[in-house]
Amino acid sequence: MTKLKSPGSKTAADSELIATIEEQSAELRLLRKEVAEWKKKYEKGELRDIAFTNSEKEVQPIYTPLDAAETDAEALGMPGFFPYTRGIHPTGYRGRLWTMRQFAGFGSAQDTNERYKFLLAHGQTGLSVAFDFPTLMGYDSDHPRSEGEVGKCGVAISSLADMERLFDGIPLDKVSTSMTINGPAVILYCFYIAAAEKHGIDPKDLRGTIQNDILKEYMAQHAWVYPIEPALRLIIDCFEWSAKHVPQWNTISISGYHIREAGATAAQELAFTLADGFTYVERGIARGLDVDTFAPRLSFFWDIHNDFFEEIAKLRAARRIWARHMKERYGAKDPRSLVMRFHSQTAGVTLTAQQPMNNVIRVAYQAMAAVLGGTQSLHTNSMDETLALPTEESVQVALRTQQVLAYETGVPNVIDPLGGSYYVETLTTELEREAEMYFRQIEEIGGVVRGLETGWLQRKISESAARQQWEVEQHRRVIVGVNDFVTDEPELKIELLKIAEATERDQRQRMTKMRAARDNDLVEKRLTALHEAAKTSQNLMPFILDCARAYCTLYEIRAAMEAVFGAYREPVFF
Repeated sequence: MTKLKSPGSKTAADSELIATIEEQSAELRLLRKEVAEWKKKYEKGELRDIAFTNSEKEVQPIYTPLDAAETDAEALGMPGFFPYTRGIHPTGYRGRLWTMRQFAGFGSAQDTNERYKFLLAHGQTGLSVAFDFPTLMGYDSDHPRSEGEVGKCGVAISSLADMERLFDGIPLDKVSTSMTINGPAVILYCFYIAAAEKHGIDPKDLRGTIQNDILKEYMAQHAWVYPIEPALRLIIDCFEWSAKHVPQWNTISISGYHIREAGATAAQELAFTLADGFTYVERGIARGLDVDTFAPRLSFFWDIHNDFFEEIAKLRAARRIWARHMKERYGAKDPRSLVMRFHSQTAGVTLTAQQPMNNVIRVAYQAMAAVLGGTQSLHTNSMDETLALPTEESVQVALRTQQVLAYETGVPNVIDPLGGSYYVETLTTELEREAEMYFRQIEEIGGVVRGLETGWLQRKISESAARQQWEVEQHRRVIVGVNDFVTDEPELKIELLKIAEATERDQRQRMTKMRAARDNDLVEKRLTALHEAAKTSQNLMPFILDCARAYCTLYEIRAAMEAVFGAYREPVFF
């Protein structure tokens, strides 16, 4: 018969545990005493007259285990394991480096095609398409509203014919392509698929990403076409159709980049972007889709700003929040649905026209933060991007920045090397806590869509932008070459890229020839079919793709749906 241990008796293990707890308590008492003694000396010291802040709040002068105590081992985890705080791959960059993907596009499709071949020849490992403003808004290059803008801030793509020229000589089944477009995103996506088909490539072999994140357009960037609800319908159509037909394609890149560029803080970028992501997940589930059929192809896009440690912590917090919500809130079972894969880009808003060579330095630090934060893909801005589209020379410097970081610094050798830092772990937990606070506020006002309709989200960003601008103007935040360390600059000393005025004329002429050569009866038939399908609940992707194959133009396809959906007009909020 087993003899029960009396409540008052102690085993050796109990004694050892008690001794360990007492030892730890003693260490904490000693640490608190040391911190108190340091604080007295610190407060007597003379400090510089400047704000010691990150994007939003003051940071402490020192961090200790007392600050990081709220981050337990389970929240930290190991790379490749839930909750993925330390990275999504168990091998980190030892297995595979991040994709070096320079955002490029200017002038005609032929101009940009030549730039892509230049970048690939110099070691770039993925393509990223920048479209001109008419394309971003769904207008053809020969539309009256496109006058003066064709090819100026990106490449002009108005039909399948342009997409074919853009990727001429580039094997689309061998290279991954990212396309930054939102309002008319599914149309450009269909142009790309149709261009691949013309070369005999099965869409199932295509790899890449379409940004396709319309919620942040209403929030920050403003490149919309349709009202919110039909725009969301098209995105879910894309999720549903692509899961079967283009399974390797990332059907959305949920973007914090533009939210941050508009003036949001790091915490707001984190929270608002993830809230957008949760909204897309909820819409997919509401359609009747199993979350694990589309969530593995959701990707994210983050802005990498100037505050080095805050940006690293933001990326770590983002992975942890996404994994936890997808598992606990949405019931995802597939580990791929829990993993946040993301692209990063250095912050365009931090580049300065004054002393543009300084931008090379800013970009290098920001790139290092992205890598220390575990990005899967990275674009480094060129030094001249505040002044013009980048030249080949400046693009090469930006790409070389990544290559030096990858091959010379030793940074990729260790996974999450700042993991365990009292400062970084505290920041990660604080950002997670702030994001959860914003999630509760967004839920209280009725969700993301309601927050956009009432202007709540837009106001939050505007208030943060105004505060940060005030800090610069009051010299509470130093911008080298702008409000301090200013020098006389009689003339610009770097070469700038100029877009030839003939670009627009030539593009219009190409479109005239294309319209004359295509089967216009088939064009009319396909556009009519799309228009009628838009009145129903059918998935519109097959109809849009049929229009693309027939060389219907971007605006023609846009207009066929706009006649049913209407156009978005932003209310006046403030």
